[in-house]
Amino acid sequence: MNSHLLDGHYQILKVLNDGEKEKTYLVEDVNLNGQEFIVKHLSLPNSNPQALTILRRLFASKAETLEKLGQEDDKIQKLIASFEENEEFYLVQEFIPGNPLTEEIIQGQLLKEDQVISLLSETLETLVVLHSYGIIHRNITPANIIRRESDKKLVLINLGTFNEAIANTVDNSEYMPIEQINGNLKYNSDIYALGLVAIAALKGLPTKEISNLRSQKNKLTGEILWRDKNIKVNRKLAKIINKMVRFDYRKRYQYATEVLEDLKKLINVDDDRQKQHQKKLLLVIGGIAGCVALGIAAWQFKLLKPVSDAQQTLYQEGVNKYESGNYEGAVADFNQVIELDPQNALAYNRRGDAYYRLGDYEQAQTDSSQAILLNPQDANAYFDRGFAFSALGKYKEAIADYTQAIKLNSKDAYAYYGRGLARAQLKDNKDAIEDFSKAIALKPQYTEAYLQRGILHRRLKQRIEAIQDFDKVIKINPSDAKAFYQRALTQSLNKQKDEAIKDYTDALNINPKYIEAYLNRGDIYSDLGNQVEATEDYNTILQIDPKFIAAYIHRGIHRFSFGDYKGAIQDYTEALKLDTNNIAAYNNRGNAYLELGNKKAANQDYSRAIAINPNNALAYYNRGVIRTKQKNKSGAIADFKKAAKLFRQQGEQDSYQDARQEIAILQNNSAPAPTTRPKSGKIEKN
Repeated sequence: MNSHLLDGHYQILKVLNDGEKEKTYLVEDVNLNGQEFIVKHLSLPNSNPQALTILRRLFASKAETLEKLGQEDDKIQKLIASFEENEEFYLVQEFIPGNPLTEEIIQGQLLKEDQVISLLSETLETLVVLHSYGIIHRNITPANIIRRESDKKLVLINLGTFNEAIANTVDNSEYMPIEQINGNLKYNSDIYALGLVAIAALKGLPTKEISNLRSQKNKLTGEILWRDKNIKVNRKLAKIINKMVRFDYRKRYQYATEVLEDLKKLINVDDDRQKQHQKKLLLVIGGIAGCVALGIAAWQFKLLKPVSDAQQTLYQEGVNKYESGNYEGAVADFNQVIELDPQNALAYNRRGDAYYRLGDYEQAQTDSSQAILLNPQDANAYFDRGFAFSALGKYKEAIADYTQAIKLNSKDAYAYYGRGLARAQLKDNKDAIEDFSKAIALKPQYTEAYLQRGILHRRLKQRIEAIQDFDKVIKINPSDAKAFYQRALTQSLNKQKDEAIKDYTDALNINPKYIEAYLNRGDIYSDLGNQVEATEDYNTILQIDPKFIAAYIHRGIHRFSFGDYKGAIQDYTEALKLDTNNIAAYNNRGNAYLELGNKKAANQDYSRAIAINPNNALAYYNRGVIRTKQKNKSGAIADFKKAAKLFRQQGEQDSYQDARQEIAILQNNSAPAPTTRPKSGKIEKN
């Protein structure tokens, strides 16, 4: 027994799990007459003070949500308390006397259909509550479903929320779908895992055999092949389970409520069948059922087209190569499938996906078109072609395809999202916002739709609404670095620099290689006069990517701001080595040369910027400044006039007024304003 009392009153009775990043203890509370609890001890991946700050916020936020969940549904393991000790986090959870499903799902011992339906229904009802709070379990396995001793109800334990958010760990991969393993977690990732649990129950498979099961896939559809002659399963139940474990999450059930509805229909049908049992016997005796069965069999025989073993093998090899990232190999296999069967719409569709991944958007569009020709009712083919058109910059055509996909499947949130992206590219912001809103209505936890809608709100200067959308993303997924980044951009526009820095820092704690966040935070530090912090951010970018041009330009502007003109010239020169036509680098280097008194070099850089882009207002303005200093009055006026015209066309009202003021001074033979200085230009931020 460990003599140390956790949080001053939890005595460790037994170590249940002794992992590197997570430990689990059975404890007793010495203040509550030895009442037993489960304590999870989560170790931090690092002790960086900034990381610790954001993790504390994540921990507190998730703990609060889980406490509410435990009060909402007694089939979710209750969170009793949470605390921090020596910069490590602890969860105190309800201890549930009972047995995990691993003691019911035993090798060779098959559960009955009604038992599996009951298992699915009970667990799905709990997932509905869980998902409604924006929580994904992440770790549905037989070991994490307990049959409570007191009432025999199934209780979900060991939510993976804290493990991945705090300690960045994954407990078990056997039951996880591919999108979760790749870090693209979805609500229906839980549905996939539960589907595998159901298959394990029907087949009597222990956890160690699940990975083998996942590798047994249909050569044409990619679905898991789990039924065999030794298992008799209701066809409709099998269909439900198959849809739960689809490899492509877009073709899977999207919500737990959808699975429950189909299960209820199945239960109702079984009840009706029992009531009609005598009638069916009479029909069989009369020969009617036999005739009907014969007719249906003949009809199916006409519809089904045999697929050769060669086609099946080639198609599955193509799918496997695609899933492993070997897109060229996938194309080669799908080519052979199409040669064997030119009417195989699915092969065209998958080959188009592979071409898209290879960046050959023209061929991707062609293949999707052929798939549509072969099967005009395939909404997914229109969806895929819409993305190909978008990649080709053909946004009107993309919108038409997304619209057709929506006509064929009005509940496809992804089609609304895709159409919203295309409309945003055409600056049709109002309709794009409507599409993103529709996607959100269909899929309330659709973080990407909230994110894109927020960006559009900001573009329309609706910054309150933009921040509300980014807030929603962060509430759903506190580990979404992009949401913190986009909210920081909006805070910066609102002149809330401290809040912006905080959000950029949160984004960087989540993604330490988020270059744009370093760049923008560095700019704010520079504006605030925090010389060291700004320089560190720019230097960090160049450590991550020594060829990131914007970092050289922004660091050059920063150096210029505190009088390090030679250092600024070095940075701009490095940028020009990477991009010989970079206008901002020429323009800004010209400014630094001017400050050092090298008017000739400054004039050459401004003139070079103008030669590259005759519509660069900054270069004309700055050359006007130097010509004024050289007493070239007519040349200066011409440059300021050109700059003023371009500034006005580009909506730069302040700069337009500056240029007009310089013209007035020169035309009135007045001395130039002592504050007149050249203007710097940065690479635009996203």
